[in-house]
Amino acid sequence: MNVILSRFKEVSFSVIPVAIAVLLINFTVSPMPADTLIRFLIGAALVVLGLTLFLLGVDIGITPLGNLTGTSLAKSNKLWLVVISGLILGFFISIAEPGLLVLSGQVDSVTSGQISGIALLIVVSIGMAVMISVGFIRVFYNIPLYKLLLVSYLVIFGLALFSSREFLAIAFDASGATTGVLAVPFILALSVGISKLKKDSKASEKDSFGLVATASAGAILTVLILDMFSTLNEFRAFSEKDVSGPDSVFGPFIDILPGFLFESLVTILPLLFILLALQKLFFRLKKRELRKLLTGFLFAFLGLFLFLTGVNGGFMDVGSIIGMNLALLDNKAFIIIFGFVLGVVTIIAEPAVHVLTFQIEEVTSGYVRRKAVLTALALGVGIAVTLSVIRVLIPGMQLWHFLLPGYIICISLMFFIPKLFVGIAFDAGGVATGPVTATFILAFIQGAAQAFEGADLMADGFGMIAMVAMLPIITLELLGLIFEIKSNIKGDEDKSE
Repeated sequence: MNVILSRFKEVSFSVIPVAIAVLLINFTVSPMPADTLIRFLIGAALVVLGLTLFLLGVDIGITPLGNLTGTSLAKSNKLWLVVISGLILGFFISIAEPGLLVLSGQVDSVTSGQISGIALLIVVSIGMAVMISVGFIRVFYNIPLYKLLLVSYLVIFGLALFSSREFLAIAFDASGATTGVLAVPFILALSVGISKLKKDSKASEKDSFGLVATASAGAILTVLILDMFSTLNEFRAFSEKDVSGPDSVFGPFIDILPGFLFESLVTILPLLFILLALQKLFFRLKKRELRKLLTGFLFAFLGLFLFLTGVNGGFMDVGSIIGMNLALLDNKAFIIIFGFVLGVVTIIAEPAVHVLTFQIEEVTSGYVRRKAVLTALALGVGIAVTLSVIRVLIPGMQLWHFLLPGYIICISLMFFIPKLFVGIAFDAGGVATGPVTATFILAFIQGAAQAFEGADLMADGFGMIAMVAMLPIITLELLGLIFEIKSNIKGDEDKSE
């Protein structure tokens, strides 16, 4: 019961600030129809309940699967088994990620099906699976993380030169969306297990981080490759849903129930089959332990179903409406300030962020404090959402104007900070893009892009998740630089004594 209450509080604290912000905006500068506001509140309640159950399922079912798998692979010490396991697990974990499911649905909707949501899911999941296996190989052969990331991002920016604006935004957004509340705990659990392949404790500590970053790069690569085989024609803009009539409040929820029930089932079943197969081959868990894991999978299924229903039934609509209304105001300061506040408050209470910050403090034995990491993350995400708003408001400003110099800074700083911080920073970039970012804030930016004259819905409406994934890398690397400078100063003082 305590675990359930703890998860409920975590999720509530991530959604309640957004709900309060919506109510303040509604009663001040951007009034909305009563039916729309009620649907938002119902959707928010379903999101809280769904994420609580989903995260509980991740805690007692899916993350233990990651721990058991990582430990079993480390014991086997067989490279071929490690690689195949990375491919299979990476693919199905990515497909089950709630944030990626939402993003793929948005892309399908905006492009009128020209970019299929299912195709995007599969392509991103393949990229993630391949790069997780590459990450395992990196640990196996003791390849430094910064070298792998350097090569990966050089290839990414080489492909980006030939990519369209639309696909560039989708690629980097997919990278952030695929590392959310499901993938991050699972990948972190896997990486801790795989790092045990190292006998050296220092090497093992460094290799506990970086797998999330490696997986994120895979998503970008495969979407950019997809761009080479795709052609985008005209696409439709979002149309506001009908909020009038007797069924306007509950109607949208009822209409989407069957579809998301099936989608949630199809998403969780492959992971369940993997658990049962590994139980037969390697785990040999007792009935009580296995029953606990199966209960976790049931919670994950119910939670995912409620989350997707809440998000699509009313939660995201209000984000889009507020973005549209604030973009139409004469005073653009409102939308810029709202964007910054939205970014800061959502990341502070993001469940996946707490998983990472606690692991950082634990693995480093308190050397890197979680409060310092959380502060750097909050500033990074707040600035990222603000810059995304500014990109919508200034015609001609493109995503690559931010991403190119941003990642040049990211890559350059890798050579001046402790190597432990390289993994921490790039993992944090993936973790920062959680369920609220991939739903409400995404809809908020797309609403602004739809309403503001001169903005391009496809090119400017996407890319926010990419910014949220990049800026925390820079702020965390700067934190690492501060640690390095302090360490050098302390070292000089000790020598002088």
